[in-house]
Amino acid sequence: MPIRTNRGRAAVYRKLWGWPLRSPRHLGVAVFIAALVLTAAGIVVPKVIGTKATNQVSAGASSSAPTTTRPGQVPDQGVTSRPSTSPLPTRITSAPSPTTRETVSPQALEAVTKWAELWVDHPAGITGKDWLERLRPYTTEEYLGVMGTVDPANIKATKVTGPVRAETSYAKSVEAEVPTNDRPLHVTVIDTGQGWKVADYQEGSG
Repeated sequence: MPIRTNRGRAAVYRKLWGWPLRSPRHLGVAVFIAALVLTAAGIVVPKVIGTKATNQVSAGASSSAPTTTRPGQVPDQGVTSRPSTSPLPTRITSAPSPTTRETVSPQALEAVTKWAELWVDHPAGITGKDWLERLRPYTTEEYLGVMGTVDPANIKATKVTGPVRAETSYAKSVEAEVPTNDRPLHVTVIDTGQGWKVADYQEGSG
């Protein structure tokens, strides 16, 4: 019959717990049974836990594996392609150096020659104003203002001693050297749209 009262259950529990203590034989049997239970638990429990862990790892690996698509197949959402790591081509940041013209404008060299011949022509007693008026047709208006500070009496050269030689030539400007009986002149002429005119000059070393 089933035990329906707490007192009855307590009596049964006392008998069960007291059974191993009744005799050395009962105690040995109880110890043997407990050893068997613990041994079985030590073998079964790790296998059950290991199987569950393996299943979880396999499921995680399958969910993170890359998805491959066949030609013409649309890839799954959330799958992004890996960015390319190839280096970008290097841009050329330095500006190209100016190139000189293969041929020099004859009009530019002619303007330098006429200007230089008038520059060395400064007879005694000529005023700076008269000297500049003779140079005006071959000089830019801006540079005439700079040359207004030059006293022709201080110019030692009195004649051009050779042909004009182009040093650097561009589409709109030419730098030329003029030999004189004193020091060479380095003259720069520019294309003003109304003819070639002198925009600068420097006296070289003798």
